[in-house]
Amino acid sequence: MPFLKKPQTTEPLVKVWDKKAQKCGLHRTIYSVNGDQYRGEWWDNKKHGKGMQVWKQAGIIFDGDWSFGKRNGFGLLAKFDPEKKEYVRAYAGYWKNDKKEGAGTYFYSPSGIYEGHWSKDQRAGWGRMEYENGDVYEGQWLEDNHHGQGVLFLANGNRYVGMWREGKKNGRGKFLFLDRGQLYEGFWVDGVAKCGTLSDSEREAAPSPTIYPIPEVCLLDPRSVLMEAQSYLTENDEKSTIAS
Repeated sequence: MPFLKKPQTTEPLVKVWDKKAQKCGLHRTIYSVNGDQYRGEWWDNKKHGKGMQVWKQAGIIFDGDWSFGKRNGFGLLAKFDPEKKEYVRAYAGYWKNDKKEGAGTYFYSPSGIYEGHWSKDQRAGWGRMEYENGDVYEGQWLEDNHHGQGVLFLANGNRYVGMWREGKKNGRGKFLFLDRGQLYEGFWVDGVAKCGTLSDSEREAAPSPTIYPIPEVCLLDPRSVLMEAQSYLTENDEKSTIAS
């Protein structure tokens, strides 16, 4: 019959162009209008596999693993240094859903380096932080703060060994004054030593020892006094934590 049209055997050009626009597999560099660029693997039109992304305006480069458009797996991050006028390393480690997750090393500066675990872009778990002033912290972290058991090595040689909460000394701990040969053992609340004992420790080897040694405590039962004071402070600390 003359009014019947022959069925179309080829796809419309719109569908052909759409298929060509879909990115899958290894592609050469893809440029964006804002200057960003990506070179690497794709799947279902999303970055997937190995690839390098350059965010031009932010001055950031990421080279590593991708999963359905997000950084997942191991990757290296570099940031542009306007003074050096070049990209410098910022992070080497693992990612999950575009955030630092798991083991990784972050370079805040040439002398400020964190090596340890991350959770949702924050330092969490065990980690070691070298600060620009020469201090070093080794221990537990939570939400980017010293939290839990940890040791703080000060640049002058002194150190604190004990408990932390939200970045401050909280709970039982020891502070070694190696510069003057003394040891403080006691209980801290929000970074302040509340009760404890101060005694001589390796005073002979200290570079700047005190003029006189610490006299002996004359209390009949100093341990019981300290335990009672620490129990009171612990109880008050727990109440304030619950209230907050």
